[in-house]
Amino acid sequence: MGPKQKKAPTKKKITKAERLRLLQEEEEKRLKEEEEARLKYEKEEQERLEKQRIEREKWNLLEKKDLERRSEELEELALLECCFPEAEKQKREMRVLAQWKHYTECDGSPDPRIAQEMNTFISLWEEEKNETFEQVMEKSKLVLSLIEKLKLILLETPSCDLDKSTVLQYQGSILRLQELLSLKVNVATELLLRQASNLADLDTGNMEKIIKDENVTLYVWANLKKNPRYRTVKFSQTQVGFEIPRILATSNVALRLLHTHYDHITPLFSTVVTEEKHGSIVAENFKEEERTEKAVPEENVFTEEAADEAEQLKAEEERELSSIPEEEVKFDPTVDTVTQKISDPEEEESQTTQFELERKLLSETVSAAQLSLIENVLEMPETLEPYEVNMCHFAPLGGVYHLEILELPPQSKPVKGWVLAEIRQEGLQKFTYPPENTEEPDPESAFPPIEVTLEIHESAIFFEDPQVVRWDAEGKFWRSDGVTCVYYNRENRLLTFSIDTMGPVTLIQDAHVNMPYQSWELSPLGMNKALLMVTTVFIELQIHIKETHCMLAAVKLKGKSRELRVIGKWMTPIPFILALKEAGLNIFPAVYSHFYVVVNNKVPQMELKAYRQMALLSSAFSFGWSKWNMVREHISEEEEQNTWALLMFSGDRAQMLKMQEESDQFSETLREGSEFHSTLYHMMKDFASPEATEKVRHSNCQFIDSVCYMLLSVRVLSYS
Repeated sequence: MGPKQKKAPTKKKITKAERLRLLQEEEEKRLKEEEEARLKYEKEEQERLEKQRIEREKWNLLEKKDLERRSEELEELALLECCFPEAEKQKREMRVLAQWKHYTECDGSPDPRIAQEMNTFISLWEEEKNETFEQVMEKSKLVLSLIEKLKLILLETPSCDLDKSTVLQYQGSILRLQELLSLKVNVATELLLRQASNLADLDTGNMEKIIKDENVTLYVWANLKKNPRYRTVKFSQTQVGFEIPRILATSNVALRLLHTHYDHITPLFSTVVTEEKHGSIVAENFKEEERTEKAVPEENVFTEEAADEAEQLKAEEERELSSIPEEEVKFDPTVDTVTQKISDPEEEESQTTQFELERKLLSETVSAAQLSLIENVLEMPETLEPYEVNMCHFAPLGGVYHLEILELPPQSKPVKGWVLAEIRQEGLQKFTYPPENTEEPDPESAFPPIEVTLEIHESAIFFEDPQVVRWDAEGKFWRSDGVTCVYYNRENRLLTFSIDTMGPVTLIQDAHVNMPYQSWELSPLGMNKALLMVTTVFIELQIHIKETHCMLAAVKLKGKSRELRVIGKWMTPIPFILALKEAGLNIFPAVYSHFYVVVNNKVPQMELKAYRQMALLSSAFSFGWSKWNMVREHISEEEEQNTWALLMFSGDRAQMLKMQEESDQFSETLREGSEFHSTLYHMMKDFASPEATEKVRHSNCQFIDSVCYMLLSVRVLSYS
């Protein structure tokens, strides 16, 4: 047998007293840890509260300091913003000078402002007979120039300078010129078609003619041979043409495609808002804002108090504007801080600050621009029929294509040295296709749609495939039905489609295809020169601003520069905006745009103040887009170190933020060493060099006004 195994030692049992002792030790340890944690928490809480108290005292001290100097800062800002009424005054003088210059030149063209001269011009042209198409096209240059001048007068002249009768006179002149130009084109076309047999092509026996200039392109084809197998009409050296059915190939007809680069089809809408409507919209807007801001999250608005203050400010402004005429205000531009007086002897003793009187000096242009900001009172456009084009959502682009089937007039015949021609009193007649009354069992097979191929002019940029719409002459609107089999060759800019009934057609594009913007930047290029750069999903636009003019410096499409006729041309703001819209470069929101674009809703009064003060600083400071614009209004400044700083601006207070663009969360914490200010200008002065401040104080008033107008037109703060 082996050795006997030893037994494992048994574990000593813990006595009850020892167990109680251990539990007591653990309890004491736990209580000690809890006490230490409590003391630590109390200490940290005391430190936090002390820090909050210090921050609150510092904040209150800064607010008190801001309130103490608020009046002085607003007076200085008001003195700077006197540039806006001064710019309006200079523009009025320029309009009077332009009218006088036209009078002294005596170039034979009528003054579009004078009804007698316009009536004489129209009557004399109506009396001219047998003008060729080339002569009509040459005369149309003057007619289009007069129409353009009248439209610009309606757009550029403040509403206070245009009464209702004058507006109706100008609009009536525009309509009469448009109708007369259309009539002259028809007469010239009839004269051309009378000579179709003399202009017939030797190969086909039919006549085709192409006449073009910078405003109009005419394609005419006359069916002289009536060959049923000749059903493809293609104009030589172009891709433009028609695919016609058999009935037209055997009929005595002519096809006309008149491409006008202008649009005289879309109805002319009023461009002037009466003062009564202005006042009612302003009042209703601020009432609407007061109701809606309470339901909006705090990060999307400033404060309810700010809206109430804006409402009170606007009401006070309207009362002052209605009671004190502009010419009664006097100021000394050589003094930094001045006290204003009213020239009325009874009120001579009562003095007010420059800031209070500045609101009486608001220019009509800026007031009109402010009205364009007031959108929230507008209701959604009423529901249209499915086929009716919503002109608030879409915009015509590339002009109008007048597609027409005409009855071929009797041909002139040479007889013994004479040319005999039968002239019909009814003039040029349209050929009805398809016929209104037909006994065919299946009209669609007998009168199929006509296939049309168009060349899209290079002056128009389409970011999406264009939509083809036709004009409803009875309802006076564009409609999308009746056009099928649309195909767009983007490389060759060829558009092919089939249409049931011939008539005017145009191409439309979403008016908001470039909204909202991905980014933007406003940078100085020198004294009284600035660059506004707007980047969208498709393009990057570089706009130069210099005194009273703007210029499109470059257009980058998918990173590549694009050549356009509008590039490099200096124009005043309104013609410049119209030119960009006509080219398809629409970055200018309309009053209904917020229904079709996701926007950052801003308080209109605050947004206007921001644009005005940005314009004042644009000679020396850069402003740019920031992702935090979705939370609070703020603007960026380019410092000497070429770094960007974040600013928050509420219309009544500007402050520099400690946070950076790449920060994860928004914070209103002030940047070290910075303070509150009532204006952006004084916020910048804390960090600006003397040279920058001097540039701001001596900027040209017309330049500031132009920058402000462009910012108001592009709405970079709301549509980014």
